[in-house]
Amino acid sequence: GIRLAPKEKLEIPVLFMPAEMKIYKAVVVIHVMRENGENWPYEVTARSNTNLNRNVIVAENGETQGILWIYPINGTPEAPQQKSVVIRCQARQRLEQRVELLLIGVMPGATALPDAGNAAMVNTEESSDTPEVTDGSSATLEFLYELQYRSDEIRSQLESLVGMELVGKEWDTESRIVTLIFNVVFAPSKPMRNEATVVIQCTAGGLWKFPLVFIATEPEVDDVINIEAVGLNKESIVGFKLTSQTR
Repeated sequence: GIRLAPKEKLEIPVLFMPAEMKIYKAVVVIHVMRENGENWPYEVTARSNTNLNRNVIVAENGETQGILWIYPINGTPEAPQQKSVVIRCQARQRLEQRVELLLIGVMPGATALPDAGNAAMVNTEESSDTPEVTDGSSATLEFLYELQYRSDEIRSQLESLVGMELVGKEWDTESRIVTLIFNVVFAPSKPMRNEATVVIQCTAGGLWKFPLVFIATEPEVDDVINIEAVGLNKESIVGFKLTSQTR
């Protein structure tokens, strides 16, 4: 019963309140008819556009009685952001650290899971085979993960210094908590403090974000240079070489 004038806009609010970490799907359908009840003279024929055929209501005389606009809506629940995980390493050193991230509320419903029998696929930029996570049946949970940066500047500083690989998973059927175990490598070349976010998505539904803080402390002293004086008001010189790490 909503009346719209020519060129008038209609705003349709959509509210999403997920109760569980699973995929939700809905469709918004808008049905438009003329206010006076008359039909549009346009006739839908076999040669008409197939999308148009699907989205019109045809009267008995072949004229257009109503028009439908159909908008699919996919809802992905997102867990509250977790506490930051700090990765600390001395500059010019290399650190490998085991990081365990807990995914709370994973839904292993059979209807939302991929086909059984394949190892879970996990992504950063490229896919790689990883151990299976099961709920006691043959269904396999599948996860995708990505390391995101706040800006291109932070990406340029961290991307070549940080490596992240999923090395294992643990699945607690009673608490519905999946623990993803990552091996994080951090090899900073100079002191810094930067942040990134691990975004994990489950194909059964749900999105989790874990902030990572990368801290590189001051490096060790390379050497001590001793300069012996040859006399008062006389210069004493010592030479040493510096090697550049880049071009």
